[in-house]
Amino acid sequence: MVQIGHNISLPERARRIRRHALRMGEVQGQGYIAQALGIADVLAVAYFHATTYKPEDPEWEGRDRFLLSIGHYAIALYAALIEAKIVPEDELETYGMDDSRLPMSGMAAYTPGMEITGGSLGHGLGIAVGMSLALKRRRSRSFVYNLFSDGELDEGSTWEAAMSAGSYKLDNLIGIVDVNQMQADGPSLGVLNFEPLGPKFEAFGWFVQRVDGNDIDALVEAFDKARHHSGPQPRIIICDTKMAKGVPLLEVRERNHFLRVEPHEWTEALRIIDAGITA
Repeated sequence: MVQIGHNISLPERARRIRRHALRMGEVQGQGYIAQALGIADVLAVAYFHATTYKPEDPEWEGRDRFLLSIGHYAIALYAALIEAKIVPEDELETYGMDDSRLPMSGMAAYTPGMEITGGSLGHGLGIAVGMSLALKRRRSRSFVYNLFSDGELDEGSTWEAAMSAGSYKLDNLIGIVDVNQMQADGPSLGVLNFEPLGPKFEAFGWFVQRVDGNDIDALVEAFDKARHHSGPQPRIIICDTKMAKGVPLLEVRERNHFLRVEPHEWTEALRIIDAGITA
């Protein structure tokens, strides 16, 4: 595994990822900041415990591939890439601006470390299946991670990919579902009920774990089990997360899929994060 400054704790990594995301959100005054705060713990464990990569060479052939299917979560992944030293921190001030390498929706052609363009939802898992197949045929030891959302469970293409992964026994594929219970049209289960989620993936032949996606110890254990599971099957970690985790004034927003935040609220949010865990 690549450990960048391994003396820094995972909770502190998550705090810094949240802070980077808030600073980018402040540039635009709005955005998908609640998702970024909610998924920060998952990204901290993924980038600073589970995956193999070289910050100085984002296209290194031996790397694990981390796919962001949900393109509007780009602000979250940028924050992790900044913390991992793949993207310089000073670039966060350009978030969403013309000619920035950090557009509001993730695009592989723009950003180092961004493996795919994930604008239209429901395609990431299918791409991950293709990548996993290709890597296996090349006898690569790399894993493919695919982060997707509970909203993408509404897409038939997601389930076609899930069936394919089980059929091909892709033991180098690790899916991560962010179940934050919120979509653009409202609460996820009110849009389309995808539960019971674990048994559905099990029926497609996956090794399934479900954890609190804001519990770093539980995430470390789940990622380790996913990587070291001996069965010839794809693995999935279902992560139940809280939108805007760590910033109470945003957590309580009734509809927080896309947030518009007042200047004084950004200041307060950063103050709350800065008062949190330190290395």
